[in-house]
Amino acid sequence: MLRMTDIALYDAKNRLSELIHRVEAGEAIAITRRGKVVAHLVPASADDSDRRAIDAVARLRQTRAGVALGPLHSRDLVAEGRR
Repeated sequence: MLRMTDIALYDAKNRLSELIHRVEAGEAIAITRRGKVVAHLVPASADDSDRRAIDAVARLRQTRAGVALGPLHSRDLVAEGRR
């Protein structure tokens, strides 16, 4: 589990490069304003973004299933849009 460090927004703005290096090293940082957490800096996960992209494509394919254009053809619609 990630270690969470709190830092005030004012300090975060002045030390952003340092905070990014710490996050790259695996630390999670909570940014606070007036003592309340308003944001989290956490390491990006390549696996997470890949999974989200794959899930989005699957949802698009599922959405288009069963959709018919009737007598229209997608090529004709594209050509019409280019005019």
